[in-house]
Amino acid sequence: MSQSLDDLGAHIAASMTSAITGQGIAFGELTLNAKADQIHTVLTFLRDDPRCRFTTLIDICGVDYPERSKRFDVVYHLLSMHLNQRIRIKIETDEEAAAPSVASIFPCADWFEREAFDMYGILFSNHPDLRRLLTDYGFQGWPLRKDFPLSGHVEVRYDAEQQRVVYEPLKLTQAFRNFDFLSPWEGMTLPGDEKANG
Repeated sequence: MSQSLDDLGAHIAASMTSAITGQGIAFGELTLNAKADQIHTVLTFLRDDPRCRFTTLIDICGVDYPERSKRFDVVYHLLSMHLNQRIRIKIETDEEAAAPSVASIFPCADWFEREAFDMYGILFSNHPDLRRLLTDYGFQGWPLRKDFPLSGHVEVRYDAEQQRVVYEPLKLTQAFRNFDFLSPWEGMTLPGDEKANG
């Protein structure tokens, strides 16, 4: 299987020398690194080439690397029923640069791109309807970014008296604590402590 993936990767790289910047095999799937401005060319080739025939877009997702200048990877997962193989294509982008929308090539990309926008703030140029999909209209921030606070910013609840959803600043009932369960000062009894005292 690894040899067939190597052969497929070599075929794709030889056919698209200006668009593919790297390739490798991870978790039994071929992974291609592509230039963001060439993603249309790459996906069209993978869909239409007789040796590839990756006609099904399975998913588009984002990955956040806040330490990089181009902090986001946009990852496209394709399936070839003909080859019974999957392929992964990665491009890099940042918070301001928009990745090209591929909804004109794979119409199902519409909602996948909206989800990546909603969760990461990744922008897609020429998208037919780029707006939030999973969070509320007034939601602030991008929940899957690594710098998003774990507790969020606001609490949402239904108020029976007002008969509507109410947004309130998040209030924690107790300040965050770092428990050191090995410290004798915490007062915790852990399983096995009875052996140490006996």
